[in-house]
Amino acid sequence: MPAIDTRSEAVIVLVSLLVLLTLVEMWLSYRENRRYYEKRDTLTNIYLTTLAFFLNLTVNSSTFFMLHFVWQYRLFQIHNTFFYWLVLVVAQDFLYWVLHYTGHYCRLFWAMHVTHHSSEHFNFTTGFRSTVFEPLYRTFFYLPLALMGFNAVDILYAYLITQLYGNMVHTQYKIPLPKWYGWIFVTPAHHRVHHASNIPYLDKNMGMVLIIWDRIFGTFHDEHADEPVKYGLTHQPENMGPLNVIFHEWKSLIADVKKAPGLGNKLKYLFNPPGWSHDGSTQTARVLQKEYKKLL
Repeated sequence: MPAIDTRSEAVIVLVSLLVLLTLVEMWLSYRENRRYYEKRDTLTNIYLTTLAFFLNLTVNSSTFFMLHFVWQYRLFQIHNTFFYWLVLVVAQDFLYWVLHYTGHYCRLFWAMHVTHHSSEHFNFTTGFRSTVFEPLYRTFFYLPLALMGFNAVDILYAYLITQLYGNMVHTQYKIPLPKWYGWIFVTPAHHRVHHASNIPYLDKNMGMVLIIWDRIFGTFHDEHADEPVKYGLTHQPENMGPLNVIFHEWKSLIADVKKAPGLGNKLKYLFNPPGWSHDGSTQTARVLQKEYKKLL
């Protein structure tokens, strides 16, 4: 019980810090007329994270059950406390990278993840602009952690802590960090690139805490002064109402599947990257980036 109390206190402190930082950033933004915040956009962020919060509560028991069930068949157990938590956080962060990569390179998952990228603003509240339906499938990506001997409570706690870190890199303020830090950890500059709609920046910097996964797997891109970040989507929906902000990509996906000739093309619309089309009328980010490089 004391361990749970200590964890609860740590979460309360971190959440309180994030709320405080958000209020400070909001105040500085308005005082300095930076326009980092916009009322409707901020309310949309709060609305989306509220939906995700209640969906998390709804599926929480099934999440715990699945993790605990798989844990019973664990392949090994790390007994050293330090290494237990080190391996858990690193492994969890890698599996988040896989989850995040899937959300960008499989259109079915992109239809759910796109809400997080639909804002044309970038601030601490953007971190709360949740992928609403992610709680329905996120657990399946973390089941390997249970097989590695990590129990459900620790997995969920590690996820929460890394998620809070991920929220803290959603800022446009330039934070001076040592160069070595940006070689290992995700920085606000890295994550600004991730939220950009500029062609060179598309589908880059997927990491939550560690940027090393992007450096290893070729999805890393620095923020460059000669390529100012433009936030949002390559094709921004005109209607940003409460339902359309969640379902606009689903509507486009369903329309593309309906018009696609043959079962094979219909499946490709579901599982190929966003932008793929059977007739070449639209292009994926990788194709756009190749063509962009030819023009340089």
